[in-house]
Amino acid sequence: MSREQDAGVPLVAVAHGSADARSARAVEALFDRVRALRPGLDVRVAYLDHVAPEAEAALRALAAEGAGEAVVLPALLTAAYHSKVDLPAVLDRVRESRPWLDVHYGATLGPHPLLLDAVERRLAQTPGAHGAGTSLVLASAGSSHADANAVIARTAAELERRGPWERVVPAFASAASPTPGEAVAGLYARGAARVAVAGYLLAPGYFADRVAEQSFAEGAVAVSPALGDAPEVAEVVLHRYDEALGRVPVPGTAAR
Repeated sequence: MSREQDAGVPLVAVAHGSADARSARAVEALFDRVRALRPGLDVRVAYLDHVAPEAEAALRALAAEGAGEAVVLPALLTAAYHSKVDLPAVLDRVRESRPWLDVHYGATLGPHPLLLDAVERRLAQTPGAHGAGTSLVLASAGSSHADANAVIARTAAELERRGPWERVVPAFASAASPTPGEAVAGLYARGAARVAVAGYLLAPGYFADRVAEQSFAEGAVAVSPALGDAPEVAEVVLHRYDEALGRVPVPGTAAR
C-alpha cells in the first residue's frame, strides 16, 4: 500500500481536551500542520472531554459518510488510562454499532526521539533557558500509572545524555512526585547554579500554568511552553499513522 493509498484512510486524532480554549487552539494548530505535511489526508480532531466532537461522535460521523476504514490516534504523550481504557472502550462501542468500519488503533505519540527534538526546540525558543551550569526539569502532566511516569523518567535521562544540561530530572504536575516545584527546589539543594524547566505537555492549559507557577515560585530561570504545533510533533503524528497501517516497524514496543 502506497502513502497515496494510505491517504484514503481518514485519521481521527483524539486529544485530551480542556476547558481552557488555548488548549484546543494549540491542538488544532498541530493538526493543521499535519494536513500541510500530507495534503489529501482526511484529518479529523476529536476530544476525550470538554470539547466537541467526542471521539465516538467523530467515528460515527465518518461511518455515516460511508467510510469503511479509519485510524484512531491517541494524541497523548504517554500511554496511560486514557489510551489503555477510555479510548479502547469507545472503539469497542463503535465496532459493535458500526461493524463495517475497520478501525486501526495507533500508539500514543510518546515515547519518540522526535519529541525530544521538539522539547529542545521549545527550550531554544525560551529566553534564559540555556546558560552555563544549567540543570533541567522535564515537567509532564503525571499519571497514576507508574509505567507512564517511568517513560518520563527515561525521557529525562535521554535529555541528560544529549546535553548540554548538568542534570535532568522528571517532574509531574499531578498524580505523582516530585512536583515541578519540588524538582526545582531539589536541584538547587543539590548545588545547581541555575534551573530551567521544560514543559513536556502537548498544549497550554491548567497543567502548563501549574508547572510554570510552581517552577517560578522555586526560582526557575525559565519555563518553556507546551510542545504544541512544533514540526517534530506533526512528524510523529504521521509516523504513528503509518505505523497503524503497517507501513513502518513499531519501534521501542517494550518501552511503551
